[in-house]
Amino acid sequence: MQKIIAFDCDSTLSSIEGVDELARIAGDQIFKEVEDLTNLAMDGKVPVEEVFARRLDLIQPTLAQCEAVGRMYLKTVEPTAKETINKMQEKGWTCIIISGGFEPCISPLARELGIAKVEAVPLKFDTRGQYLGFDENYPTTRSGGKTEIIRSIRAKLGLNKFIMVGDGVSDLETVSEVDTFIGFFRYVQRDSVAQNCSASAFSISEILETHLNF
Repeated sequence: MQKIIAFDCDSTLSSIEGVDELARIAGDQIFKEVEDLTNLAMDGKVPVEEVFARRLDLIQPTLAQCEAVGRMYLKTVEPTAKETINKMQEKGWTCIIISGGFEPCISPLARELGIAKVEAVPLKFDTRGQYLGFDENYPTTRSGGKTEIIRSIRAKLGLNKFIMVGDGVSDLETVSEVDTFIGFFRYVQRDSVAQNCSASAFSISEILETHLNF
């Protein structure tokens, strides 16, 4: 039986929210607008699809800016993540990332952590690295997207054990498709997640010590 553990990225494997950091680069006014939209979505007050395109239209991120945020992820990685993920893999767990963030920003962190599979939103750039848009059909651009991805992965693998770890409502939505959902509260504790998760952790190492004893 294959054992899979999926991690959200922002405020889970790293202390930052990548979209907010891209917005910060774009200026104070855009940052404030994007931060408010992000919080509304992560708290479950508006659907993800209502804010996804709007945030990117405000930011217009370049490839160079995405690469800069990629470096920020590396500097703000959860302190126990790399060692613990290595131990998880030694124990037979397949570790993946499922994120509503952006693939060009997140990929460097995934490589650093030794995670081969990254489900995150692809962005499009022209030959000069200017923003052209995003993959509007990608599941995590909409509510229930992480659930869709997990359902697809599980269907392909046959018998498996699946755990999801994250801090937001988009992570909590996966409860119906996973064996265990773990609310991750090291960086932020959202009431809707805290009140509805059956398990929680404040570090990646705690997950290994407490929840992976099988």
